[in-house]
Amino acid sequence: MRPFVRILAFVVAWLSLGAAAQTDYPNRPVKIIIPYGPAGATDIIARYLAPKLQDLLGQPFVIENKPGASGNIALELVAKSPPDGYTLMVGNVSTNTINESAFASTLQIKPSRDLVGITRLIEIPHVVIANAAFPPNSVIEMVKWAKANPGKLNYASASIGSYPHLDMVKLARAADIDAVHIPYKGGAGQMVPALLSGEVQVAFINQSSTIEHVKAGRLKALAVTTTTRSPDLPNVATLAEQGYPGIGTNAWQGAFAPAGTPKAIVDKLQAAMAAILSRPEVKDQLAKQLMTVSLSASSQEFNEQVRAETQAWGEFLRENRIKVE
Repeated sequence: MRPFVRILAFVVAWLSLGAAAQTDYPNRPVKIIIPYGPAGATDIIARYLAPKLQDLLGQPFVIENKPGASGNIALELVAKSPPDGYTLMVGNVSTNTINESAFASTLQIKPSRDLVGITRLIEIPHVVIANAAFPPNSVIEMVKWAKANPGKLNYASASIGSYPHLDMVKLARAADIDAVHIPYKGGAGQMVPALLSGEVQVAFINQSSTIEHVKAGRLKALAVTTTTRSPDLPNVATLAEQGYPGIGTNAWQGAFAPAGTPKAIVDKLQAAMAAILSRPEVKDQLAKQLMTVSLSASSQEFNEQVRAETQAWGEFLRENRIKVE
């Protein structure tokens, strides 16, 4: 056999083996890395998906929480993992679009380059929430209180550079008030206890993590960030109604894999996640937790969204001279 023919035969055989490996994916357990501690929305949707992916694809999908460094520990771990589909991540606006610019000097990877989006999963409306003992009952009252008590307003976030942090920066600047930032690396899982105990006064946070506490009177909502009032909080005015239109992020959660993961595997995961989340009973169950299924039409569409939002948040950070050292 001529050398060229032998090389060609080897390449064809290698590609065939690779295709076969992708076709029977997964053939061993898959890890899903979460960039925060348990109990937040990112953790909730991942834990909801994992057993259903196991049922559909025949292998365990194991959740591993890797909180810390504003989600960067998880980002770097996944980006540096083999691109074989066996290490995935559920991330969000903060980790996968903001961190690239906010931590440009310390982050060892670029999420928009070193991770590939599989699909957007859900969107979650947000509220400006407060400890029940905090005197103001609206954002308008909070602004007046902050001006009358300079230096005394504090707020929680899901870490430095997260969208709850940046949303409050936007609000504080629009209202011309000062607010002390208290970040929590564990996301909502740490923010909610801090709000309940009075360790912090207010926060931008998702409704799904707080609605039951609001209904029970343990927390109170000062505003919703949606364009219209929430059916679950009909007496709570929107930020736009209170004079602050365009402020507040109604955030998405999405699934990611290391860049270079074969398209066949990405497409198989996208199709599996879409099949699960498209079920009417699944949508109803998630809606009860104030999570709206919001699937991407394709992996390509999701990656284009991530790149566009990464650019937009980068511009905001630069314009406002916000940098995390």
